[in-house]
Amino acid sequence: MYQAFYGFKEKPFTILPDPGFLYLSQPHAMAYAILEYGVMNRAGFTVITGEIGCGKTTLIRHLLNGLGSDINVGLISNAQEDFGELLQWVLMAFGLPFAGQVKVELFDRFQKFLIEEYGKGRRTILIIDEAQNLRPKTLEELRMLSNINADKDQLLQLVLVGQPELRNLLRRPELRQFSQRISADYHLKAMSVTETIHYIAHRLRVAGREEPLFTANACSLLHQVSRGVPRLINIIADTALIYGYAEGAEMINRSLVYAVVRDKVQTGSLQLAHLAHRSTHHEGGGHRPAEAPAQPKPKPEEPRVADNVVELDKEAVRKPGR
Repeated sequence: MYQAFYGFKEKPFTILPDPGFLYLSQPHAMAYAILEYGVMNRAGFTVITGEIGCGKTTLIRHLLNGLGSDINVGLISNAQEDFGELLQWVLMAFGLPFAGQVKVELFDRFQKFLIEEYGKGRRTILIIDEAQNLRPKTLEELRMLSNINADKDQLLQLVLVGQPELRNLLRRPELRQFSQRISADYHLKAMSVTETIHYIAHRLRVAGREEPLFTANACSLLHQVSRGVPRLINIIADTALIYGYAEGAEMINRSLVYAVVRDKVQTGSLQLAHLAHRSTHHEGGGHRPAEAPAQPKPKPEEPRVADNVVELDKEAVRKPGR
């Protein structure tokens, strides 16, 4: 729709995890380094947590793309609280048959699989995404599976990825033994204002556009409403491009981003309670100064976002003064 108008070869802002668009901000680079460390140094348990939409799954996909043939990975991508028989899910993740077998048979099959892979010089890693949904009993079963050893080597490595609730879950007294086995862990934080500007510019370049498109004020507002969470940035920025295309706008300015946020809040498709009750008016009234394109160059100090940038009260949302 807007791709040809803005010179893209593909959509720059999608919500699907795509390692090709990965931007390694400081927190993302650190999280990925921890993942790599856990995998390469044979860490028993590695735990990565972060808020919804902060890029955890994209990091996992990027990790999987870089692993060699000597590593066998099983991925459970959407763990649920009502998980059923854990061993069935584990065997399915590694492409092993599991139907019609009792628990003892399932365990025996998985143990033989681990030993066979070890004999071939291959390591086995089980990655569980959305791990905050697991029950303590299931986590304890995972710990028991990780006890399968050969000589001094642990045959199964575990990587748990989940929302912040996973950290609270692992603090429970009955999971003390599990927590003590965690060798590498990191909590992925949101991006700063500067990182958000770099993130937007990076995705535009990957999509095929070198020229700036979002103004500095638009990027500041995007950061404020999204709090630096990549998925929210993508949702708002993608819709802003649609609005810009509809209006024939050569640049995506603050007013366009504001219109997107206003409309999404009013329809309930975007929950932004942290921005409620802020003033929409520019200090001093009158017209806003002309906006300059956002520059992705690093700056010595972090840009400041004005506290009165936007009002997102669902009950009474007013358009910014002009």
